[in-house]
Amino acid sequence: MYLGLDLGTSGVKALLIDAGQTVIGSGHASLDVSRPHPGWSEQNPVDWIRACEEAVAELKASHSGQLAAVKGIGLSGQMHGATLLDAGDHVLSPCILWNDTRSHAEAAKLDADPRFRKLTGNIVFPGFTASKLVWVKNNEPDIFAKVAKVLLPKDFLRLWLSGEHISEMSDSAGTSWLDVGKRGWSTDLLSATSLDEKQMPSLVEGTEKAGALRSELASKWGMQAGIPIAGGAGDNAASACGMGTVGAGQAFVSLGTSGVLFAANASYLPNPESAVHTFCHALPGTWHQMGVILSATDSLNWLSEISGKGAGELTAELGDALKAPTGVSFLPYLSGERTPHNDSAIRGSFTGLAHETSRAVLTQAVLEGVAFAFRDSLEALAKAGTTLTRVTAIGGGSRSRYWLTAIATALGLPVDVPADGDFGAAFGAARLGMIAATGADPLRVCTAPATDATIEPVATLSNAYADAYQRYRALYPAIKAATA
Repeated sequence: MYLGLDLGTSGVKALLIDAGQTVIGSGHASLDVSRPHPGWSEQNPVDWIRACEEAVAELKASHSGQLAAVKGIGLSGQMHGATLLDAGDHVLSPCILWNDTRSHAEAAKLDADPRFRKLTGNIVFPGFTASKLVWVKNNEPDIFAKVAKVLLPKDFLRLWLSGEHISEMSDSAGTSWLDVGKRGWSTDLLSATSLDEKQMPSLVEGTEKAGALRSELASKWGMQAGIPIAGGAGDNAASACGMGTVGAGQAFVSLGTSGVLFAANASYLPNPESAVHTFCHALPGTWHQMGVILSATDSLNWLSEISGKGAGELTAELGDALKAPTGVSFLPYLSGERTPHNDSAIRGSFTGLAHETSRAVLTQAVLEGVAFAFRDSLEALAKAGTTLTRVTAIGGGSRSRYWLTAIATALGLPVDVPADGDFGAAFGAARLGMIAATGADPLRVCTAPATDATIEPVATLSNAYADAYQRYRALYPAIKAATA
């Protein structure tokens, strides 16, 4: 058996697979996000441990015998979070999460230093870790002075699991401290934020061993002490391993809290001006690019909350057949946007509202707005040298066929829907745990699932969607100018 632990923003998932990669069982525990000020987003790292304990306990309740057979553990997790520890490994402050934008001024200052884009291949976004540490230095100097280690969220779990300070390439590529082409910490970039390599975890590839399970936890969970823990991956790279998106030209669209258009690459292809993320993949010698939108299903969840209707109820009101855009447009910038704008201050909007605008029309506009945001990412990937011919859909939002049809039509690409199964980040983490424990060929382990259905673009609506996309594209500069 092999165990995958995925530390997400909304919860921790523990997933157990056997040697044939069949999912045996899973456990889950929820997490909350604290937003003490506008633009802030935090979690207490101690809650991650609590949630991991609960998720494993739920798994153990029904699969204790299988847990005893676990031979490897893999980790995945939300990226970019700044987990600050003192010399005794005590948490110094709440973790500043990936969608926290308080460090936008610090990020802009770092991004103006040409070394950052040159070495990392990326814009320094406010959500990335380096700018957060500069913010802490500027605003909480007493805490900054005590920082002995900076860990990403999943690597804080690793510390608890194994006692080791270790990270891996895919997650570390999102810190703005990694030389992404050379796959190692940059002393120049660390120095630019008043840090050094001693404050960083050591680095391995995602498929390599990176610590071993402590005997205390092994005894509690009914597992063997010393089980190898894989380097693992950031959540999107882990999902790619779960989906078999590891070879050049393979891609997926993820409809989760945030949205991701992810493409695997066999070489390092940076183009930071496009606001595309270029990161190391979890497999050695591979990289990936992604366009990232900050509010995908979060946009529908927002509408659900203010309308008093569940997300499923809202989409059900649209029926099954894709409709032509109504003229009502939605910008899904509820917490700013990354690709292609790199704008933490912009906010969402509806335009084209009229007396006859119904709740269903608002829902349709939200789904289209997210689809057009993915189209923005597709255009940005093209500028970065990556051409896609099809994508596979993952994430909670992919349960809506209407939404997937809108995305296919907006992108002009077929969207493959995998056969029923759990192929997300926890599954990818379990696969990495298998590779680390057995030395198996990553390409033989990280295969693609069978396709259940392919959703083609609706040709009769392609012109209407193209026109609506151009309206969507014109709104950002107009709203930006009006709110500047």
